[in-house]
Amino acid sequence: MNAPKANSSLRIVSLAPSATSILCTLGSKKTLVGVTKWCPNVAPVDGLPKLGDCWHMESVEEILRLKPTLVIGSVPYKQETVAKLLEHPLNFLAMNPRSLADVYADIRMLGGIVGRAKAAESLVSKMQRDFAAIRRRSKNGAGPLRVYCEAWPNPRISSPPWVAELVRLCGGEMVVPAGERVDERQVAAAKPHVIVLAWAATGERANPRKAYEVQVWREVPAIRNHRVHVMKDEWLNTPGPPLVLGAKALQKMLHSHQNKARPKNATAPAAAHR
Repeated sequence: MNAPKANSSLRIVSLAPSATSILCTLGSKKTLVGVTKWCPNVAPVDGLPKLGDCWHMESVEEILRLKPTLVIGSVPYKQETVAKLLEHPLNFLAMNPRSLADVYADIRMLGGIVGRAKAAESLVSKMQRDFAAIRRRSKNGAGPLRVYCEAWPNPRISSPPWVAELVRLCGGEMVVPAGERVDERQVAAAKPHVIVLAWAATGERANPRKAYEVQVWREVPAIRNHRVHVMKDEWLNTPGPPLVLGAKALQKMLHSHQNKARPKNATAPAAAHR
């Protein structure tokens, strides 16, 4: 992709909420001419046209009508959807972060594209300071808590690698490979102390009851001690500024686990856990 030079004629269609969040935080909302229906959850873009995303797009024409100079998507994407886009003379950028370092690199890249390089460096520095402060607050003499973060329940997919980094800086340890399909017995064998449900594109609608109903998890410490939490999925699944909110929420969840007496033989309460 030959990215257009940063100038006032930039017209960006963002099919990635992370890109939308980054651009708005950098003060470049004016470059956006179209976003996905998920983007208002992470950025102030309610007035912009809402399009499909890299998985579902009814028509490429709705994008073409906006005359974009750049279309930004993200991995994973549906090959057929992107193929439809690439049939047209569009500049297409697919971001594929795996780590926090990749997130910082994407921020710098987008900052360069929109002529906001200094703002990008400031944003990266602020995120790094925020994470460092969370890490300092999370230090304790005990060993790391064993944590399972779930991005999707069927099939079960663990949260992305950058979430494993957030868990680590919050004083925990992801006990299954991050960003991969896992099975229920694999999670049971890992014996997590805490389970965090952040199901993609569900907001806070993940259902903790589903975790308590898994038979092979009955003796998992997180289940036995009622430590199943629901996290707003945008805070963990948007590789950009929202991760700071996710890290703060994770730190609070794990810290409450370390400092709260835990019942050993109670059954799961009727109310949903958050």
